[in-house]
Amino acid sequence: MQTEPSNEVAAIVDSLKGAIHEKVVVNWLWPAIIVGGAVVLGLVIERVILARLRKLADRTEWQGDEIIIDALRGIITTLLVIIGLFFASYSLPIHPSWLALLHKVLKVLLILCGTVALSRMAVGFARLSSVGAEGEIKSASILVYIARASVYLIGVLIILQSLGVSITPLLTALGVGGLAVALALQDTLSNLFAGIHVLASRKVRPGDYIRLETGQEGNVVDISWRTTTIKAPANHLIIVPNTRVASSIVLDFDQPDRETIVVIGLGVGYDSDLGKVERVTIDVAKAVLTEIDGGVPTFEPVVRFTEFGDYAIKFNVILRSRQFGDQFLLKHEFIRRIHERYCKEGIVIPYPVREIVTRGDKS
Repeated sequence: MQTEPSNEVAAIVDSLKGAIHEKVVVNWLWPAIIVGGAVVLGLVIERVILARLRKLADRTEWQGDEIIIDALRGIITTLLVIIGLFFASYSLPIHPSWLALLHKVLKVLLILCGTVALSRMAVGFARLSSVGAEGEIKSASILVYIARASVYLIGVLIILQSLGVSITPLLTALGVGGLAVALALQDTLSNLFAGIHVLASRKVRPGDYIRLETGQEGNVVDISWRTTTIKAPANHLIIVPNTRVASSIVLDFDQPDRETIVVIGLGVGYDSDLGKVERVTIDVAKAVLTEIDGGVPTFEPVVRFTEFGDYAIKFNVILRSRQFGDQFLLKHEFIRRIHERYCKEGIVIPYPVREIVTRGDKS
């Protein structure tokens, strides 16, 4: 008689355990499957579909498709996981107030993911807009800063609006505070807008070789929110305020064409055959342009006699280099070869001669 009640209690306990286990499986297993499926789907899209799209984008001339695809890396999986958590949350045994809080958090994360993706795209297109002289994307940090800050500012405002926070008083406060900041940072803001003007006008581009009216010259490394950085041929940096660059006379050797004319002055003796001098010089110049890296092989070198000098007939040899920095090697090689060839051909490069006449002593 005593075993029957104990058997009934055991059966009730087993049934409760089974019900609890079944409830746990229903409440937690399906959400885990949904989230896991979202992760797998995101990885498949990124590692298979995006990878193939990236290969197709490499074949196109437009670089914008590569920027868009690269901006989505890591974002698609995160977005799918957030969406999966949103749908899985309805199966979770949690209080409605906690569920509402979870949905707000997921909404914020969703907006953040979109903001990050748009920020990457904005930065990529900002860099694309400052394409260098050879077509490669150069650094222009001022555009990068403005693009990233603008997108994140808009993202924060959207998040506050989605959370029910009124942004009108915030915008009003920012306007009043911005006026005070503008008055306090006049020099900084003038450099900022000067940098924007320089980039927008495309008169100076990152990567260009420029010379300022003050004599400094070199390649433009970066145009930031306050200064322009120039790398001099001696491998040191020149930091110039943007207002100086915008207001000074700038000689840009890479615009409108990066190829540069190279002028080399020479002189030969008065007894030289000028026709032979011209033929030999052009022959050497063609060989230099063809064989030396940095020369333009399709360019026809030119010889132009300029004047009867004190001790020689002077003339200029005109070559063409691919860019400003290549002219130094071309000059070196041309001078070395032309001296060797003139010696073989018997063409004399005279020494400077000056006749000095002295008056005798009248006494």
